[in-house]
Amino acid sequence: MPHFSTNDFNNMHHVYRINLINSCSGFKSANLIGTKSSSGISNVAIFSSVTHIGSDPALLGFFLRPTTVVRNSYDNIKETGCFTINHIHESILKDAHHTSAKYDSQISEFDVTQLTEDYKNGFYAPFVKQSPVQMAMTYVEEYPIKANGTILLIGVIKDLYIQDNLLEKDGFVNLSEANVAAINGLDGYALPKLKTRLAYQRPKDLSTLKT
Repeated sequence: MPHFSTNDFNNMHHVYRINLINSCSGFKSANLIGTKSSSGISNVAIFSSVTHIGSDPALLGFFLRPTTVVRNSYDNIKETGCFTINHIHESILKDAHHTSAKYDSQISEFDVTQLTEDYKNGFYAPFVKQSPVQMAMTYVEEYPIKANGTILLIGVIKDLYIQDNLLEKDGFVNLSEANVAAINGLDGYALPKLKTRLAYQRPKDLSTLKT
């Protein structure tokens, strides 16, 4: 089994280290975050760091890289207070991945890909029309991560749109039915398939266990 220490991390080629550390944590969510500047320029960018914060209120967060360079998504969210989160599925993988390219803030990624800009119920930020799960988000707060200069930005779900066949009777969203992608590292994409759902677990009665 290959083994790496902190010393190894410090001395390995930076590209190898980036690939290693980004992939060793496991599969990550694959989402497109849609924003629009106050001047009306739309933006959409791929993120692999969207995470559940809480259900009541319905909070999600995502991490942004240091703002020592221009971050269009962050700037737009701070200007307008809103953004969308859109799941990526198999048919839009290449275009979704291309949104990681660093375009000038005056260029919309919707114009350089086949992704379709969509608006619902007067919400200011654009949704991705091809996405099977779409969320309208409003900014709540952010936390600077002192260790590396990144930012955890938290938003609340204002509206949630789900493709018809994905929603089960108990509220479970079966993403595998829509071939929703996950990210392995920086550039590896997988299509997870639901194997099973397991019941809520409670502690066993220890008195019945064999000694």
